[in-house]
Amino acid sequence: MSSLGLRSEPSELDFLALGALVHRLDPGIIPFRKAKTLDIHVSGGEYNVAANLSDCFGMKTGIASAMVDYPIGELVEAKVREYGVKPFYKRFAHDGVRGPNIAAVYSDRGLGVRAPVVFYNRSNEAGAQLKPGDFDWPAIFKGGVKWFHSGGIFAALSETTSQVIIEGMKAAKAAGAVTSFDLNYRAKLWASVGGAQKGVETIAKIVEHVDCLIGNEEDLQKGLGIEGGPDPVEQKSKLDPAAFFELIGKVTKKHPHIKLVATTLREVHSTNRHDWAAVLWLDGKEYVSPTTQLDVVDRIGGGDGFCAGLIYGLLAGKSPEEALRLGWAHGALLTTFPGDTTMARLPEVEAFAKGGSARVQR
Repeated sequence: MSSLGLRSEPSELDFLALGALVHRLDPGIIPFRKAKTLDIHVSGGEYNVAANLSDCFGMKTGIASAMVDYPIGELVEAKVREYGVKPFYKRFAHDGVRGPNIAAVYSDRGLGVRAPVVFYNRSNEAGAQLKPGDFDWPAIFKGGVKWFHSGGIFAALSETTSQVIIEGMKAAKAAGAVTSFDLNYRAKLWASVGGAQKGVETIAKIVEHVDCLIGNEEDLQKGLGIEGGPDPVEQKSKLDPAAFFELIGKVTKKHPHIKLVATTLREVHSTNRHDWAAVLWLDGKEYVSPTTQLDVVDRIGGGDGFCAGLIYGLLAGKSPEEALRLGWAHGALLTTFPGDTTMARLPEVEAFAKGGSARVQR
């Protein structure tokens, strides 16, 4: 149906992600300085897509990541198993004092006029220590993988993580898998490993091996060094597909091998009230979702939810418009749950994608 060239042969995995696993500490609507209790969410910008595709969409997925042999690692491993994601771990021993560690992400939910606050403790992170040669890619891809995915968060962790991504992308292409990369630009992370220009240079090397890009206007501009298009600060609250498609034109001119670019569009009225849409550029054609109003419980992971629904639709042979709507619908539903990964069921996603309502189901 498109130039993506999705693998038709039977495959052991529909989808494989490469990235760091983290645990997110969440005090809910209470700021951290006043918090007394915390929820723990197992997360990761790349892992979340695999977990969503497995749990909601029933696909066979895997995660290549670092794992640490200590209680936090055991907690993370249990959640990965619960979501039905097949692990491929490079294991690290914890020294009982300093690590290496499973990174901690701290994020309250904010409320109303008070925005969420996110900060990190990624010191001595096991994921950042991953390097080329840590994964036996021929063995991992031997049974067949249809789609391989990584992202900008993992790329920004150290000098070696981007090299692991490129190694994995090359192996995926050799095995006939579609490759995707979620730019997920995080200024704080890139500042810690050389700054914005280092990020552009690093991502450019990765994108050479990528078929599909996921990213909003800020991701595309700052991650790829693309000038022009909507200003990520001044226009971040404007739902303007035309402006985004203009930016995509500049992206594909710079990287003509890219076959797909997609993102969500979000107008933030308050922490808990957003307008939500999504756009897809595939093989030179433009697709735009409906716009809906969200009552947000927890916005973390909404973009990963969109990514999962879109990839499911494409893997399942849906039309580009249907795939976009599935991503849009699943991302919207994911923001109604606490935590970073899905609690949605496929019939709910399909109903909302077709224009379903929030009436009581009796």
